[in-house]
Formats: sequence, structure tokens, C-alpha cells
Amino acid sequence: MDTRHLEAFRTVMETGSMTAAASLLGKSQPAVSSLISRLEDELGLALFKRGKGRLEATPEAHFFYEEARRALSAFDRAAQVARDLKPLRLGTLALASQPGLATYILPPIIAKLLDRWPSGTVRFITRSSSTVRDLGQIEAFDIGFAELPIESPAAIIDIFEIPCVCVLPAGHPLARQPVLTPAMLDDVPFISLYSGHYLHEALESAFAESSARLRVVTHVEFFGTACALVAENLGVTLVDTFTGAHFEKTGLVTRPFRPDLLYRFAMFQPNKRPLSRIAMDFVDQIRRLSITRTSDLSKSVIPQPRMLNRAM
Repeated sequence: MDTRHLEAFRTVMETGSMTAAASLLGKSQPAVSSLISRLEDELGLALFKRGKGRLEATPEAHFFYEEARRALSAFDRAAQVARDLKPLRLGTLALASQPGLATYILPPIIAKLLDRWPSGTVRFITRSSSTVRDLGQIEAFDIGFAELPIESPAAIIDIFEIPCVCVLPAGHPLARQPVLTPAMLDDVPFISLYSGHYLHEALESAFAESSARLRVVTHVEFFGTACALVAENLGVTLVDTFTGAHFEKTGLVTRPFRPDLLYRFAMFQPNKRPLSRIAMDFVDQIRRLSITRTSDLSKSVIPQPRMLNRAM
């Protein structure tokens, strides 16, 4: 059904006159009359009674008017959405991330994204990496961030590696050292990620190779929790540089740790469908961060940071 026929019909119904409708539509009166006749032929119904200079809508026309009005309103909305999408003014993006990225890395990127998409919206889910991976199985978001492994059918966009730093209270004796090693941290109270996490295992290996004792006083799930405990003088910890930089603002001290240990996570989508334009814009912004990327899925901790290739 031609929308021109529906538009002519709606205008005639609302003005009560072929002549008035023609004026509003910028058409001639015969042209509007022709559009109405074609619609009547298509429907097999008489929509108007014509006679003695008067135009009277039939009962069928009144019923059909409501449907035509709704159909044209839906078409108008779709046309407006199309106009908004073209200049990148409209879009919806659902993200899921572990708390560290959600708190210390992603907020400024989202703010810049929405500045370019003034009518856009972002739905942000913050969960543990394992929960983000589970939510990916039911396609609960467009782009997710989680620690490896990421299982099929998810599509990995990039894998990132962030150097880790030691975080200490400002008054800690080791805060005067420019670099910290396992030997320096021998028997020092330590706040670590939970046993079984690859960074905890890498830390244990580094201490064992230096014949130093890793004295863990608290196991935690998130870097932010570890730093909050450092602020309570419970011990020292090892976190990614972004989390460390945030807690430096609160008065804690960060120092490089040797040997280099890297925090690794993936940016992925739960399916292999093409990304929307707002999602592609978001991915581009993430890739501009000063974070090393790799396509190697086999490594958990890499001895030396290096510039690595994009996974996709």
C-alpha cells in the first residue's frame, strides 16, 4: 500500500475537503482526488460519498482512518530514526565489565562516546569476569570485558595487557624504593587476588624464584578491594596501573614491580554479528588507550610488555 495514498486519505479526513487537503499537501485537487480513488480501488471500498459539492466520509472510512493514522505515525518514527542514525546522533549500547574496568577505565570513554552521540544511551552491567562470561552465553550485552578464557560462540575483538604495580601506604618503609621486588617484599603482609587466579599464581612463582616468602594476609576478588585494604594499613598489594593511578589520588603510593607481571583481559561480543555504529565507535575509543594488545590466547602472564597485534 502506497504511503502517498494513506497520507492523502488522512489529510482529507482531517480537513473534510479535497481542496483543503490539496493545499496542505502542495498538490492539485484532481491529484488528491486521484490518490483517494486509487486507495478505494485497492481496498475495494468506497471511502467517501460525493455529491452536491459535499464530501462525506463513509463508516468504513472512519474505521480505516485510525489504522491509517497509526501506520503513518509508525512510518514517520522510522524515518526520523533513520535521519538520526545517519549523523551518529542515536544509538543504544549495552556493556558488561568486571568492576575494575567499569570503575577506573571505562567511564571517561563512555562520557566521550555520549558526547558524540547526544541522543545515545548506554546500559552498563558490572559483574565479576565469570558472570560476564555467563551473561555472554545469553547475549545480555553488545560488548563485554572479562578475563580469559572466553568460550565460543563469542567473538574476541581484542585482548589487552596492563602492567601491574605495587601499591603501598604512603608511610610504608618500602615506599622510598623506586622499584620493588619479591626479595624486598619477603614476609611483608600482602593482599592478593584469590588463590587460583593467574596473577596470584604468577606472584607465587615470582616469590618462589627469589626464595622469598609471600605472606598473604587477605585474599580478595577485586583490585579495588585490595587497595582499600592497603589504605587501612593491612599490607601491600599488586594491581593494574589504572587502578593504582586512581588510588594514588587518595594518598596511596605505587611502585613498579619486577619481574613484570601483566593483567590480561579480553574485549568481546557474545555473538559474531556485525557491530552497530555506536559499538564500533566505542571499540575505536578503547583501542586508542595506552594498553598493549595481543592476539595470543595461550599466555596468561608475559615476561616483558611489548606492542602486540590486534585480535580482529
